Amino acid sequence: MKLSILDLAPIGRGQSARDSFAASVALARTAEELGYTRVWYAEHHNMPAIASSATSVLISHIGAQTSTIRLGSGGIMLPNHSPLLIAEQFGTLEAMYPGRIDLGLGRAPGSDQNTQYALRRDPRTADTFPQDVVELQGYLSGNSRVPGVSAVPGNGANVPLYMLGSSLFGAKLAAALGLPYAFASHFAPGALEAAVRAYREEFKPSAELDKPYVMAGVNVFAAPTEDEARSQHQAARRNRAATLFGRRTGQEPSQISDDQAEELLASGAAVHVDEMMTYSAIGTGPDVRKYLEDFAARIDADELVTVHQVPRIEQRLASVTILAEALLA
Repeated sequence: MKLSILDLAPIGRGQSARDSFAASVALARTAEELGYTRVWYAEHHNMPAIASSATSVLISHIGAQTSTIRLGSGGIMLPNHSPLLIAEQFGTLEAMYPGRIDLGLGRAPGSDQNTQYALRRDPRTADTFPQDVVELQGYLSGNSRVPGVSAVPGNGANVPLYMLGSSLFGAKLAAALGLPYAFASHFAPGALEAAVRAYREEFKPSAELDKPYVMAGVNVFAAPTEDEARSQHQAARRNRAATLFGRRTGQEPSQISDDQAEELLASGAAVHVDEMMTYSAIGTGPDVRKYLEDFAARIDADELVTVHQVPRIEQRLASVTILAEALLA
């Protein structure tokens, strides 16, 4: 089973984006040394605790400080951009780091309505997502579907595409286009099994892929002791409550104390937070190994994309190391 990482480039309390990027470099280097397949970064906007908004720029920064591990987007929200622009960006990355770049695509806004306006995004662009994916494929394969237009760099770069999703829509589109499918079960678990089933049943082989390939997101809190792992899980629950519901307190999420976050959980936020974090491996190396093996077997996953949402980089590095020693050794 392949293991990979989704790095949300978190900005912790009292930290800056610069601190976040330094932590992301350390995480990618550690993942490379330990044998992880890839590290992906997600496009989010107007989120004070996430620094991966300029996703392709961050990938370039990490690529310059690693050697072999695959790097990519998990994902680029394509309706925020033109297909040509993304083909140029990822064609540039492929030219810089040949054979190491992935392009995961999603159609969610990665933001709220006000942020959509600030991005100058037309909400209707989500309706043309399938056509935009095909147009993007054309640029990257050297078979542009727009007469007289080529992506430079990007033309013929053949950067592999991955379809991301949390519903049947993405699963069916990935199946129709013959692309790998990555389900966002680390925060939107509800339709996981139905989506994977639909993808496998409807998959049509393509020039890129001859059989279905399923990736699934899962939270991991691996620590030397079970108590420490559960403490980290609880810290992640507090952070999630502060991020999602913190504005009820009249403060920014980064200003909310642990006690205030616990109050948010107790007042109803826990129901939503715990549903989002349904798929979480918590414990020591043997604990997380058993959980992930059972999880992968149940949904027939080819690869797990692990998310280590603990506050400090030292804890994240320990978590990815303990997991690798348990599953990749």
